[in-house]
Amino acid sequence: MFHPIAVIAWETLLIVFSSIVLIPIGTFFLECMAALTAPFRLPFGRSPIAPTLAVLVPAHNEAACIRATLKSLVGQIRPSDRLIVIADNCTDATAKIARACGVTVIERFEPNPLLRGKGYALDFGLRAIAADPPDVVVTVDGDCVAASGAIAQLANQAHQTLRPVQATYLMNPPKQPTPKDYISALAVVVKNQVRPLGLSRFGLPNLLTGSGMAFPWRVIQQTCLAGSKTCDDMQTSIDLAIAGYPPTFCPQAQITGRLMADRAAFNQRSRWEHGHLEMFTTQVPRLVLAAVRQRRIDLFALALEIAVPPLALLVMTWLVMAILAVASGILTGFWVAAVELAIGGILLTVGVVSSWWKFGRTYLSPLQLLSIPFYALWKIPLYLGYMLKPQTRWLKTERD
Repeated sequence: MFHPIAVIAWETLLIVFSSIVLIPIGTFFLECMAALTAPFRLPFGRSPIAPTLAVLVPAHNEAACIRATLKSLVGQIRPSDRLIVIADNCTDATAKIARACGVTVIERFEPNPLLRGKGYALDFGLRAIAADPPDVVVTVDGDCVAASGAIAQLANQAHQTLRPVQATYLMNPPKQPTPKDYISALAVVVKNQVRPLGLSRFGLPNLLTGSGMAFPWRVIQQTCLAGSKTCDDMQTSIDLAIAGYPPTFCPQAQITGRLMADRAAFNQRSRWEHGHLEMFTTQVPRLVLAAVRQRRIDLFALALEIAVPPLALLVMTWLVMAILAVASGILTGFWVAAVELAIGGILLTVGVVSSWWKFGRTYLSPLQLLSIPFYALWKIPLYLGYMLKPQTRWLKTERD
């Protein structure tokens, strides 16, 4: 019924693509398994000499959130430290509220929309303190809350390692959450807590994930933050890693934000995931090349980390390939790819369920966990949007 050459060609392609899909699944599985046995507290205590510190808070129209953010930060810094809000192109009362909280506020006004975004705001803040630089700079977004002790823990680890540090950055579900909101929160836990913890267990670098980042001053000078990429934090991770300063993870320092709801949620996830896909296509080859040139396994591990797509896309990719492999088995009797993908499905399921069991049971019930395939379907328009019109520039997610 089928020409033998065509069958062989099809089977070869199926094996190749099935093997490619197994690479991110295997990476994901190993990270999740390592996280189960990783100590929650890594061995970085208080520095013998406390580093001087500047906390930068980039904020664009955060009047509804900025007071809670600053309240969580004010009690964590010493009188000699600096807490600076960068009110970036604000049209609301963000700057006024921040000044009323007793902190330093610098305002930035840029008429060109192409020169706006968190990266430009942070660059503006760094230039403002460059005349009298601190030992360590910590950044916390204007819509996030820092847990008690988080700032000192980040600063101490950055000062001791002389490397960038990322806190555990989690997201609470929105008000009146739907099942997909709970799964989104779990996906953030897996991406920003479980997988970094697993990488730390292997002694490998992590990605910077946004809010709750700490940089030794001499390290942050090695890169330019001024930019408006959708994943500027991931880009900074890559630039600094190649320069010899791969980021580390500080699991005990927790920063919490909030997921958006409804249309704002879709826009928020589009920005994150389109940015991740852009990084995959442009930066994974760059990291692999740098790993070969510098003979550094940590850069290759970082390339593998970026090659793991968002959880919903990973599930969808595996499902499509599994359907093709089973159909091929029925029609041609070739079941190797189907068996290969069945193993991948088991690894993926074990990774997700074990992560949920140890880290995510507070977010959703076992019954809600079963709705992950429907969550993936909800994201299909998001990925179609990337193919038709990718979001490549930073855009503020409007508040719900």
